[in-house]
Amino acid sequence: MKTGDRVRVNKSVIVYIHPENRGQPFDIKGQEGDVKAIVTEWNGRPVSANLPILVQFSKKFKAHLREDELEIVQSS
Repeated sequence: MKTGDRVRVNKSVIVYIHPENRGQPFDIKGQEGDVKAIVTEWNGRPVSANLPILVQFSKKFKAHLREDELEIVQSS
């Protein structure tokens, strides 16, 4: 998986940050988005992020996820 890949959430993942359901539990299983970044460093120092893959689902919604929660739909 790399930046630019189109991915789909293949597991039930509950988020509370969805713009249309802010503060309420919302399951993003089945939603598709683009990988915007894979977090490996912060301020120039290496990190081991728990949720390293940043996925942009819409203009207003992006989330950090694990690789096992995603499947590649289209590789860039």
